[in-house]
Amino acid sequence: MLTHFIQKAHGRKFFVHPRIVVSVPSEITQVEKRAVTDSASRARASEVYLVDQAMMAAIGAGLPVMEPAGNMVVDIGGGTTDVAVISLAGVVYSKSVRVAGDEMDESIIRYIKQKYNLLIGERMAEQVKIQIGSACPLERPVEMEIRGRNLMQGVPQSIIIKDSEVREALSDCVGVIVHAVRSALEKVPPELSADLVDRGIVMAGGGALLRNLDKKLSEETQLPVMLAEDPLCAVVLGTGKLLKDFKFLKKVSLDAY
Repeated sequence: MLTHFIQKAHGRKFFVHPRIVVSVPSEITQVEKRAVTDSASRARASEVYLVDQAMMAAIGAGLPVMEPAGNMVVDIGGGTTDVAVISLAGVVYSKSVRVAGDEMDESIIRYIKQKYNLLIGERMAEQVKIQIGSACPLERPVEMEIRGRNLMQGVPQSIIIKDSEVREALSDCVGVIVHAVRSALEKVPPELSADLVDRGIVMAGGGALLRNLDKKLSEETQLPVMLAEDPLCAVVLGTGKLLKDFKFLKKVSLDAY
């Protein structure tokens, strides 16, 4: 897959040995690091740099990570949620939990299966999450028609589901994310905590687009919470900025191989 994308980016198949930057969760193991770097090396990379995913998101969101002040970013991707406090181009504290967008979809599938005996696919679950999913009650209740297979009769069936039901299905996932953020705030040095009161928390990643999640986090932490300008592309934009500035890349990378 990496080979294919490298060829597509460069427009040629031979003599391409690019420098590759890979974003990784903060709690990645040494074995996983080696697996990632080996994959990139087999794709004919000349150099491979691993950078903390939350650091990438912070750079992509335009946070002043080089300044001697605390910046907190919560990156909710597909497989992991990364919470980090960054200062002076380094990660002061980071926490990665394996609950994010994919787990939210799975929770919706399980909830509908248990309550309605209806089996829906991942794509339908994602549509439900995007269209009527929320972390806090909405101003106006909404509902949505969903289709799946009735597990009792084995035939296709459609039902109407309310936003309150989806919120109930997502409550555990949202709770884990909130707990990770609160844990990070408890472990941040006091001098950086003062910066967070002014700067607040920046959310990135596709999962950050869940409605009212910023409101929920703000209520739980008593801090201002804001979305990155382009949450979906924050990590990609951060990667692009690093590739343009090699000195900056050397400062923030975990390891170079």
